[in-house]
Amino acid sequence: MSLDELKASVPDYAKDLKLNLGSVIGNSELPQQQLWGTVLACAIASRSPKVLRELEPEARTNLSPEAYTAAKSAAAVMAMNNVFYRTRHLLSDPEYGTLRAGLRMNVIGNPGVEKVDFELWSLAVSAINGCGQCLDSHEQVLRKAGVDRETIQEAFKIAAVIQAVGTTLDAEAALTAVAAPAG
Repeated sequence: MSLDELKASVPDYAKDLKLNLGSVIGNSELPQQQLWGTVLACAIASRSPKVLRELEPEARTNLSPEAYTAAKSAAAVMAMNNVFYRTRHLLSDPEYGTLRAGLRMNVIGNPGVEKVDFELWSLAVSAINGCGQCLDSHEQVLRKAGVDRETIQEAFKIAAVIQAVGTTLDAEAALTAVAAPAG
């Protein structure tokens, strides 16, 4: 299983996604750890079993065990944070913003990898999950650490393409299941 197999499974009507998948991963200028951590965290966040099955082995090969775990941790903690902070932001009552969150998120303070890498992965997952407050927060931390906008954009381009591929492949799987004769 691999990036090539994933690209081959993208239907012809989504050729742009196939091309973009090859370019955002295959031609990325991100260092390997940032790239493959972003890919793994986004594959998890996409909720697409096929995308995760195809990309996880290459991510595992290209990441240290610590980075592999940290990328999975970024996807996990942001799955929680993105819902919590997006909801707090969307509610019209500003008092929710003054209440203590009371949620454990220790991994953010000690992710086991460079803080910049973890922040980049968290930003990419937040892009998939659509949490503007989290996006702003992670982008500000990255910019304060000297990360340029092009690098940050690279992460959310990867997020966009992986999410789109997952949505497309899951839709095709559902349509195939519906079209299959019963019994």
